[in-house]
Amino acid sequence: MTAPHRTGAAAGPRPGGPRRPGARTGAGVRGGAPLPLLVPALIGLAFLVLPLVALLVRAPWRSMPELLTGTEVWQALRLSLVCATAATAVSMVIGVPLAWLLARVEFPGRGLVRALVALPLVLPPVVGGVALLTALGRNGVVGQWLDSWFGITLPFTTTGVIVAEAFVAMPFLVISVEGTLRAADPRYEEAAATLGASRFTAFRRVTLPLIAPGIAAGAVLAWARALGEFGATITFAGNFPGRTRTMPLAVYLALQNDPEAAVALSLVLLAVSVAVLAGLRDRWMTAS
Repeated sequence: MTAPHRTGAAAGPRPGGPRRPGARTGAGVRGGAPLPLLVPALIGLAFLVLPLVALLVRAPWRSMPELLTGTEVWQALRLSLVCATAATAVSMVIGVPLAWLLARVEFPGRGLVRALVALPLVLPPVVGGVALLTALGRNGVVGQWLDSWFGITLPFTTTGVIVAEAFVAMPFLVISVEGTLRAADPRYEEAAATLGASRFTAFRRVTLPLIAPGIAAGAVLAWARALGEFGATITFAGNFPGRTRTMPLAVYLALQNDPEAAVALSLVLLAVSVAVLAGLRDRWMTAS
């Protein structure tokens, strides 16, 4: 009698058997790091972590409650939270449709439009503030008509703070949502269209639930970026207590007169940044 023919997985090598050279095991490359890579890696880690550790070491912990209970501090914190939240809401209202347009619609010059949308990410914030003044100032390209026709003045107002923060923060939301849209399967939208749904109905009932995690992640990033905005805010909105002085501006002023207060305010912003990273941890860790 002949031995039964072995097929499928039974014909493969037994567990623990020899593996061919170069085969990937799924666990990645293990073992110690070579010294030429380990040394610069540790230097890079120290370069990023040391300033934050120094901030914690030199923090005036005993006087922290007194430093953070001042009227100006709470005004700046409240204004920062309100303006960052409003800027994020504005970014979501106009940024999500823009991300959908870039991801789903083919049109001439789409690559150029995408580059222009991402430009505030690399544009110096002060330059962004000057650009906003040129466009929306009282004598700006659009601002002069807003002032003469509707009596709307944006520079050096709380609304100006929201506009400046939305300008620098919205690209984070657009890029995140566009990436999520490109990863989502468009066949669900096509199936909804074959059932008689309009493109807007398919977007509202099908696409939005699919990309909700991407919208949430982009909104958190945009909110954190708006909360820490400095250059465009001080250039376009000024630095008026209770009206345009946000937390980053308060840190800058405190550094000139009271370094301990500047450290205390910086720790507040640091805590917010850590909370943002913790909120996005699950999304980032899915790639590992």
